Amino acid sequence: MSFFFFFITLYLLLQDNTATIDSIFQDRSFANADGFFSKTGNWKGFDTTTGSNGKLIKWSTVYRDSALYYAKLNKTVIATTYVEKYLAEEFDTSLLFDSAFDNIRDTREYRILKQKYTIRNDTLSFTYLLVAVVGFYIALSLNFKRRKEVIAHLLVSGFIFIYSYFIFCLYLNISNYNYLYPNLYLVSAAFLFLYGPLLYFYFKRITQKYIFKRIDVLHLLPTALLWVYITPMYMSSNKEKLAIVLSTANNEDYPTYTNSTAILMLIKLCSMIFYGYLIYRTCVKGKQNPTLNDQSKKWQKNITVIYFVYVVVYAVYVLFYASGNIFGILYHLQTLALILMVAYIAYSVNVQPKVFSGMYAYNLLLVSKKYHNSGLTIELSKELKEKLLLLFEVEKVYKQNDISLGEIAQMLNTNRHNASQLINEQFHMTFHELINSYRIKEAKKLLNNKSNGYKIINIAYEVGYNNKATFNKAFKKNTHVTPSEYQQMSAKY
Repeated sequence: MSFFFFFITLYLLLQDNTATIDSIFQDRSFANADGFFSKTGNWKGFDTTTGSNGKLIKWSTVYRDSALYYAKLNKTVIATTYVEKYLAEEFDTSLLFDSAFDNIRDTREYRILKQKYTIRNDTLSFTYLLVAVVGFYIALSLNFKRRKEVIAHLLVSGFIFIYSYFIFCLYLNISNYNYLYPNLYLVSAAFLFLYGPLLYFYFKRITQKYIFKRIDVLHLLPTALLWVYITPMYMSSNKEKLAIVLSTANNEDYPTYTNSTAILMLIKLCSMIFYGYLIYRTCVKGKQNPTLNDQSKKWQKNITVIYFVYVVVYAVYVLFYASGNIFGILYHLQTLALILMVAYIAYSVNVQPKVFSGMYAYNLLLVSKKYHNSGLTIELSKELKEKLLLLFEVEKVYKQNDISLGEIAQMLNTNRHNASQLINEQFHMTFHELINSYRIKEAKKLLNNKSNGYKIINIAYEVGYNNKATFNKAFKKNTHVTPSEYQQMSAKY
């Protein structure tokens, strides 16, 4: 009988089967090795096996017991192999913290295994999570603000949301939470072909007041076809999705999926290049639009540049991926470009919301209509602008606390209507906004000067304000901090 068990053991090890005879020896339910072997001959078709006593035993139990047994024997390679088989059947990483592994915790194989499957909360994963949460917040908050350009907000908030969700999925991958939530596998892939169309139509909307047509639905056709293609994957069970996700852990770089994934990435790249060209054309036309000011054009240019940087980095990553050469640094570089875009949009939302929403263009259209019958010519406007700059930057008339639009008009030898139009069209702000901008700029200089010994109230009077309360309100509106806070920050640096 001993020779019989020896040959059975040798056969199982040579075949790299999923259970070993050692487990049979440890579990009295496998009293009849011949009966156990008849099951292991085609083990993949079963979730359980049967002992001689007729009880069903899960394969996960067999793998777990085998892993613990070999860990106690300090056979690291065999133990970690059975841990991976156990996790494929029943994903529970608490097994790795069993006392049976104490003797092999310092081994390279154990450390790699732990890094593969246990939750990782490092600086990189936290950064991804933070950016994703900020992106979600911006996307949602945009649609709860009072706005005149609803469609533009919906387009750009949708763009931010799907990019943020993609970054969130990357966070799940690098922190190993994707093993706990396999039902989210490839959900972000449903939006692969929406990045380009959303940004393209957003630019068309804010630069041309574009009205959608029925034929524009064709831009959604690639996404519809993609949904048809990946729906069977979404309909599969969590266990099947987990098996796919676990298969990616065998490569040290991220992500390792399938050949079909590489094809989808190549199609996405082609889509982004195509829409990048359309976005570029839209921006070129936007430069010729007289109703768009320099700030709007600069913002659109920056977003376009960041978009093209992402496309270039993503193209390099995809080409290496398709050729079978995957580098972790490229994976994170293309993510960094995404983070840069979300961060810049977040900055624009909070610091320059009018530029972000296209409201500068809207306001300038109203200005053009308001002064449609004005006699202020382009030549006269340029001449008056030079005089106005001289009054503000050299003579500093804004320091007069009772300065008015009428007085400015007299100094310019023109009427109030022309002076108002000049400020609206050339500086894109009202008279009071212009006065405040110069006063706050002067106040900053005085606050930065540590040697003058000015108090806040003295600075308020010096730049043209009648009281400290009005000064504080105007200063905070312009800088988002109070004069005292600004002075403290200036002292530190």
